[in-house]
Amino acid sequence: MARPVYIVDGSRTPFLKARSGPGPFTPVDLAVQCGRPLLARQPFVPDAFDQVILGCVNVIADEMNPARVAALRLGMGERMVAFTVQINCGSGMQSIDTGYRYIRDGNADLILAGGAEALSHAPLVWPQNGVRWFAGLAMAKGPLAKLAALAKARPAFFKPVIGLERGLTDPITDLNMGQTAEKVGHLFGITRQQADAYASESHKRLARAQENGWLKGEVETAFDRKGQFYDHDDGVRPDSSPDKLAMLKPVFERPWGQVTAGNSSQITDGASWVILASEEAVAKHKLTPKAVIIDSQWSALDPSIMGLGPVLSSHDLLKRNNMTIHDIETWELNEAFATQVLGCLAAWKDEKFCREVLGLDGAAGEIDHAKLNVDGGAISLGHPVGTSGNRIVLHLVNAMKRLGTRRGIATECIGGGLGGAMLIERV
Repeated sequence: MARPVYIVDGSRTPFLKARSGPGPFTPVDLAVQCGRPLLARQPFVPDAFDQVILGCVNVIADEMNPARVAALRLGMGERMVAFTVQINCGSGMQSIDTGYRYIRDGNADLILAGGAEALSHAPLVWPQNGVRWFAGLAMAKGPLAKLAALAKARPAFFKPVIGLERGLTDPITDLNMGQTAEKVGHLFGITRQQADAYASESHKRLARAQENGWLKGEVETAFDRKGQFYDHDDGVRPDSSPDKLAMLKPVFERPWGQVTAGNSSQITDGASWVILASEEAVAKHKLTPKAVIIDSQWSALDPSIMGLGPVLSSHDLLKRNNMTIHDIETWELNEAFATQVLGCLAAWKDEKFCREVLGLDGAAGEIDHAKLNVDGGAISLGHPVGTSGNRIVLHLVNAMKRLGTRRGIATECIGGGLGGAMLIERV
């Protein structure tokens, strides 16, 4: 028999917009910053966990297997098993899904699952012709051979490649993520005006949540080594408006594209954790569950339209649980791009798409924007790739509690042509 799996607590760092150069925190630094206060308020010792699972895409060279490094820095003991998972934008949710399955199947009782990403620390890498030149120089034997190798040097060999730019380009289609968003927007006729209006609303919703204190208890203050503190998501622009956003030029498909820096997710650093527990762990440690994970689903599609991943994964999830989109009261759909989110909403309403792709008799229906990303999303918060899937689950749980809703889905598109979705029920 499958055992119920509860989300009992969670926290995250502020999401800090990447600016010039590496930010103040590495992925592990971020994981520790929000992990310490989270563990400190628990009624059990840190080594009571069975495992630590952390999503991270941009693993830096000094922190191989950041899950293990973070676990040790959090004082969880040398015997703590910890491993890192990677499924691009879904990595933070994959950590929860993996922990959920361990507990559900009776192989664990208490798991710390998270995501950490410091995109500002993405490396600069040498171009391949430069790497080959360095290799030839290293292999050259004797002074004459060294001189001959040096003579082959060209200025282009020393021009670094931005690692993040290559990482956000699909190796199969050779389209970057912004271009896939343009394609989704084109398929469903999403206009620039619609995208800018959606992006502006994301900023206003986050600003409202910050002003009303709705993120307290979720966002932990982070302190860097210089004594500076960071207590809020700093990419938010409360004065954002469609008119201001309309002034920005397209980034990926000039001059006619719809996707700009203003209606795209921000390049950001941040970490998030949730604590998963079995019924036995809840009883043993006298925990108060916030929600129960009902089910999860991963689905796949053409990488060039990866932005539609949430439609497929959410549909598969709902179908298996004999539900429709109308049974879901609160949605968190990661805002990779405004056109991508709007494309998903349009796909659910499109009869042809729903018949041919989802196998339905007609349109799935319309998701009320009032139920979707109620406190903003990655356009205003930022999108630390390995973290976002964890954050949307954590915030979904907190938002459902505030709103008094019962069922919610957290879902996201994933680079490479994937989608992930998790069905949560408040207890």
